[in-house]
Amino acid sequence: MKKDFILPDIGEGIVECEVVEWLIKEGDTIKEDQPVCDVMTDKALVQIPAVYDGVVTKLYYQKGDIAKVHAPLFEMQLAGTAPAVAAVAAPHAQAAVSGTVLEDFILPDIGEGIVECEIVDWLVKEGDVLAEDQPVCDVMTDKALVQIPAKHAGKVVKLYYAKGEIAKVHSPLFQQQIAGAIPAATASTPVQTAACPLATKAPTATPASFVSSGKAVASPAVRRLARELGVDLTQVPGSGDKGRVYKQDVQAFASGAAAPVQAAAVVAVATPASSATAGGSRKEPIKGVKAAMARQMMESVSTIPHFTYCEEIDLTDLIALRLQLKDQYAKQGVKLTMMPFFMKAMSLALQQFPILNSQVNADCTELTYFDDHNIGIAVDSKVGLLVPNIKGCQEKSILQIATELTKLTEAAREGRVSPADLKGGTITISNIGAIGGTVATPIINKPEVAIVALGKTQQLPRFNAKGEVEARSLMQISWSGDHRVIDGGTIARFTNLWKSYLEQPASMLLSLR
Repeated sequence: MKKDFILPDIGEGIVECEVVEWLIKEGDTIKEDQPVCDVMTDKALVQIPAVYDGVVTKLYYQKGDIAKVHAPLFEMQLAGTAPAVAAVAAPHAQAAVSGTVLEDFILPDIGEGIVECEIVDWLVKEGDVLAEDQPVCDVMTDKALVQIPAKHAGKVVKLYYAKGEIAKVHSPLFQQQIAGAIPAATASTPVQTAACPLATKAPTATPASFVSSGKAVASPAVRRLARELGVDLTQVPGSGDKGRVYKQDVQAFASGAAAPVQAAAVVAVATPASSATAGGSRKEPIKGVKAAMARQMMESVSTIPHFTYCEEIDLTDLIALRLQLKDQYAKQGVKLTMMPFFMKAMSLALQQFPILNSQVNADCTELTYFDDHNIGIAVDSKVGLLVPNIKGCQEKSILQIATELTKLTEAAREGRVSPADLKGGTITISNIGAIGGTVATPIINKPEVAIVALGKTQQLPRFNAKGEVEARSLMQISWSGDHRVIDGGTIARFTNLWKSYLEQPASMLLSLR
């Protein structure tokens, strides 16, 4: 069958590229992972490898043309298929026989720069009847948990991935029979009796069957390493789920150590009890949101000179005001916590100290000031640390912030916050006190220039104006600032203003527009 090769994502934010050089021509036979062409983005020269074995039938671009990401780059005849029966044999095409339509659901773009995701859970099984827009599965990217809905009503025929496997964007996720269609087995048509083996044999080339069919399950980086070392991936025993091959597997195989590694794995599986009692260990890959957080934090601490500033805030009067209003607004469905007050007070202070609501460019030669106060809140979700933000806090009331904050944090805790809510933040609050901490040294959420950690509220003795000791509700706050942009005096003055709004709620209310 003929199939278009779709130009994949080649860099975050890249939507087009220039075809610098074709490394193949029409009529050439190509192999999986063979370099096909060199393309130039606005960042680098990238080499595009083939995804399947086959024969090149058409090049859609000439040298020097601009190719679009997610658009066909070239057409090819897949190896082992005959052109005359391509429409019958194609597993990823629609098959229409006497009203039957079997269609593959193609995994769509699920975030900027996302090229693959992990299947966290299937919400359907083979044989289930789907309704349009019904949730089909949960997938995990390196940013968030995303729920994939069905595009059409119909019946699930085949799931191409198992739970825990890695699915590729723009590749088939599952196959379904479109609603109202008649199963091909009950249709009486000459196509069923075509004198060709491909017309009567159901295709089974799914990602989960790569190992059994002689193909290795591995990422492009691993395949590149195998080519460099001259290793045949199909001969490498994979240590990952479903036989997935990792870099260490290739390196071990190249050094002749694959057999002992495989044997050791067998022993470990055969004797789990003994390894557990002998102080054994287990390895778990860092992926998804946790991997993204690791990269983000490493980049932040390695490129931003952090400094920390701590202060104590007396929240006694603010807590009393909240308790006075809490029940009244709860009847209206508004969950009034302390956080909306912190966020609104911060927005008021940012109006006088806009430098804390800015971002600096990579070489620290230019500052960008933002009119909108998009205040992020760090949420400890089931998929890892997420930082959604409430847009335009300067234009919102405390009640509006409270309503939006409730929806946002609930979605974030389930890992279902939308990508739009994770982008565009200008400053961040981390509420470590909700777990029990008092003082921290938070890491800046790059490219922002400041972050504050709120400690837990404690009842502590303090002297009043008359010299008498009384119990006060006190919170320790810890700022981290980008010392390239913010100095200690600036953050101290900003904190004093923010603190005054929180310690004297009446002054905050009078400052509202």
